[in-house]
Amino acid sequence: MSQLRTQEKLVYSLEDVSRLARVDAETVAAWEKEFPFLRAGSTGTGKKIFRHKDLAIIQRLKVLIEKKGLTLAGAKRKIEEEFGLRTPAELHPDKIKKTLLNVRDELQDLLALLDKTEKKG
Repeated sequence: MSQLRTQEKLVYSLEDVSRLARVDAETVAAWEKEFPFLRAGSTGTGKKIFRHKDLAIIQRLKVLIEKKGLTLAGAKRKIEEEFGLRTPAELHPDKIKKTLLNVRDELQDLLALLDKTEKKG
């Protein structure tokens, strides 16, 4: 029985994460928005669930921000370094906008080409 207690769970509820990391649910939600690599899943009933890795990240964030005094940006860089994570550059709004504009331009070019082909035929 004691072996079961020491084994990691596959998923943790928001309540488990809050209790184990000693961080309130509102802070966890704020960190989810701030850090793209921290994402809760959800159960069929809509309850948030976290992987063990997410719990470890939340626990480390608490130390970096509250004990070490790092800013959110500093904590993000440290977490990415320590956990081998990278925030995808594609998520940056400017990069998304540029990509969408390029796609739009290419689609307009294709439409013009189709219009020319249709008029010839």
